[in-house]
Amino acid sequence: MEIPLEDIRRPLMRTRANDPDKVQELMDSIRVIGLQVPIDVLEVDGVYYGFSGCHRYEAHQRLGLPTIRCKVRRGTKETLRHHMR
Repeated sequence: MEIPLEDIRRPLMRTRANDPDKVQELMDSIRVIGLQVPIDVLEVDGVYYGFSGCHRYEAHQRLGLPTIRCKVRRGTKETLRHHMR
């Protein structure tokens, strides 16, 4: 499923900065072959929360791409609280 970047709340749990070299490698790859592995998002009450794929997300942002391919898992507010611990 393609979701606009602006509709994904990020980051859910982020304790360190992205590796700029890894982001650049992903940008180069995405330009040539597109995104190969979708990011994981949790959908709770119509809101998307990203909890993986920080480097892929940043690569899409820096490339100016409006959407990103996502694997969506639907959950409850309790599921969201569990991921935020």
